[in-house]
Amino acid sequence: MMSTTPIDSMDYKRTFWLIFLVAAVVILAGIGLRDPWPADEPRFVEVAREMVNSGNWFFPMRGGELYPDKPPVFMWLLASLYWLTGSLKATFLIPNAVASLVALFCTFDIAAKLWNVKTARNACLMLLIAPQFIIQSKSAQIDATVACWITIAMYGLLRHFFYQASFKWYVASWAFMGLGIITKGVGFLPLLFLLPVLFLHFSSKYRFEKMQVNWTLWLGPLAMLLVLAAWLLPMLYIAEHSNNPDFMAYRDNILFKQTGERYADSWGHINPWYYFLVSVIPALWFPLYSFLFTKAFWRDVKVSPVMFSVLVWVALLVLFFSISPGKRGLYILPALPMLALIMGAHFTNIGLTVWFRRVLQVGFVAFGMLFFTAAVLCFTKSHAITKEIGEHTLPFGILFLVMSLGWFAILLWKRNKVDLNIYWAAFAITWVLYSTAGYMLFNPERTPAKGIMAEAARDIGPDGELGVTRFKEQFLLFSPVPLIHFSYLSSTQEQDRNAWLWMSEKPNRYVMTAKDNSIECFDLSKAKELDRAHSKEWILLDESAMTPTCEKPKTVKRYSLPLKALYE
Repeated sequence: MMSTTPIDSMDYKRTFWLIFLVAAVVILAGIGLRDPWPADEPRFVEVAREMVNSGNWFFPMRGGELYPDKPPVFMWLLASLYWLTGSLKATFLIPNAVASLVALFCTFDIAAKLWNVKTARNACLMLLIAPQFIIQSKSAQIDATVACWITIAMYGLLRHFFYQASFKWYVASWAFMGLGIITKGVGFLPLLFLLPVLFLHFSSKYRFEKMQVNWTLWLGPLAMLLVLAAWLLPMLYIAEHSNNPDFMAYRDNILFKQTGERYADSWGHINPWYYFLVSVIPALWFPLYSFLFTKAFWRDVKVSPVMFSVLVWVALLVLFFSISPGKRGLYILPALPMLALIMGAHFTNIGLTVWFRRVLQVGFVAFGMLFFTAAVLCFTKSHAITKEIGEHTLPFGILFLVMSLGWFAILLWKRNKVDLNIYWAAFAITWVLYSTAGYMLFNPERTPAKGIMAEAARDIGPDGELGVTRFKEQFLLFSPVPLIHFSYLSSTQEQDRNAWLWMSEKPNRYVMTAKDNSIECFDLSKAKELDRAHSKEWILLDESAMTPTCEKPKTVKRYSLPLKALYE
């Protein structure tokens, strides 16, 4: 149950800043040491760069072509930092790092208010040892920022319903849901929290004050609509009055195809309904869920309206994403701070039991063996490793061995004294190693497009023009020359036909593409081999590789990416 004991401000500040500063070191480590890595990071970074270079902030673009898959807020954050600093490499990891630290603060503060500072500390440690939280905090994928907005919304709802009635925080929750929606459509998910709250209210299992449940709750949606309107109305106005069919197609795509249709009839990342339960949660939420298998936890849930409500919300969120056929592990990240909150509360109630100490020891052995196995594969130059990082595997093997020895050394040192602090310390050391030495080792292997684009630029010479087909965003981002492409959203055959038409109009034009036997209009035997990257062989086609004739494209599409500033 909630504590009525006043918070000791000195204990609060001392505990919070210790946790926050250590977490900040881990989360911020490595910023500026690596480039954007596939699959998602180059796309968002390129869109942000084009926002700044084109001055068009309402309609995200990729290579001059509209990017209709996501609303713009996350790209706005990236673009703003780029506009302020002039450096993409130094800033693209900052938004998610800051968002994760904000989520950490919300978890700490609401736990301290609902229970006590000790619970707040344990909740934060639970969050920090769950691998998924740190993984996403150190990426430039959109989900950590969405999780931040959702966590703030949940923070406000918890404050209003279970700490102290606050119309201000209740309305703010809805506003952050709106911000979450225009970052990624699922920002409304805190609404599901109202289901257990209303159940408690109407079943009389928890007595809410009149100021907590009354007619003013209906004003919350207005705050959400106002936030949505700040982006939606200008976008709709510009699209309607632009006479630009691309803008109107973006409007329709982002409002319909990327929301309800994508959820109900996904066309990518298809996985079975149990995907999160079997393939994501066991590894990425370890060891938080281990308490679910104990009677003591369910006794706490039975007597705590807060734990009951939050647990129901976590379950509903996982269920929501499980229903959709399209699933990625990072979709359920927003549930993690709230799960850590209730697990921290339960852990504070029961203390460090023998069985949970054993769970942590199993974690030590598991991670130690994982890194040791990776080191052995590197030292033996296993094909499973060389196909990913090339033949120069010795430095990687040394890094993995150091990580492995670190986990085993700490386990042997502490033996039967392993606790949350020790477990987090082992994680912190590992994350810092990965974010420094690991980034410098992995970066060349994760960004081969940079070398391929440099080679293509040399081959076409200073007077050549380069077109690209079958490309990924990293080729746009790392290009040292202006580019032409023929619609990322078109079929590969249409891209081939448009590329052939473009080359036929003027000499000294070239096309870079992925080697594919389905290529039309070009003779692959006359292609120049470039290099292998992202599981594909990349080639350069000049006019000698053009077939005498080629079927006309159904629609002539060309998008240009001028070189206003090199990636840096």
